[in-house]
Amino acid sequence: MHVADIAGLEGIIRRHGFTDYKWFDPKDVVVGEWVRLKCQFGCPDYARVASCPPNTLPVEECRRFFLEYTTGLVFHFQKVAPEPPERLAWGNQTNLALSRLERDIFLAGNQKAFLLFLSSCHMCPECAGARSQCKQPGLSRPTPEGMAMDVYTTVRKLGYPIQVLTDRSDQMNKYAFLLVD
Repeated sequence: MHVADIAGLEGIIRRHGFTDYKWFDPKDVVVGEWVRLKCQFGCPDYARVASCPPNTLPVEECRRFFLEYTTGLVFHFQKVAPEPPERLAWGNQTNLALSRLERDIFLAGNQKAFLLFLSSCHMCPECAGARSQCKQPGLSRPTPEGMAMDVYTTVRKLGYPIQVLTDRSDQMNKYAFLLVD
C-alpha cells in the first residue's frame, strides 16, 4: 500500500473517531488450533451465534485467509464494564461503529476490506444460530478468535497490552482487526 493511501485511510479512521490503532502485516497473525478448542469448550456463543464457530472457516483455512492480505489495522479499546449487559451493549455499539468504518474503507477502493469484531456478534436480540439464516448477513462478522487467531500472542507482538482478567471490574483490553487490501 502506498503512503498516500495510508494517509487517506488514516483520515477516514480519524473521521470515525478511532485513535488507538496500528498498521500491521496480516502474515504476522498467529493462528492456533487451541483457539478453536477454547471457542468450542469455553465460549457460550459456540454454535449459537451465526458468525461464530462452527459457522466460520476451519483453522487451516483461517491461516490461509490471513495470508491473502498485505495490510491490516488493529484497533485497541480499553473499557471497564463489570456487568454483562453493559459489556454486551458496549461491544455491540463498538462493533457497529467499526462496521461503518469497514464500509468507508471499502468505498475508498479497498475491495477486500474485512472486519473482525472485538466481541461476538449480538446485533439481533435473538440470533438465528446458523449463517444461512442470519438476519443481518451484511453486518455480522466473526471475532478474531472465531477465525482461530491467537489474539494474545498477535497483539503482544504488536506492542499492545493484554492479560487474563481475574475480576469483572478489571479494565479490559479488547481488539478488533480490519484487513484492508
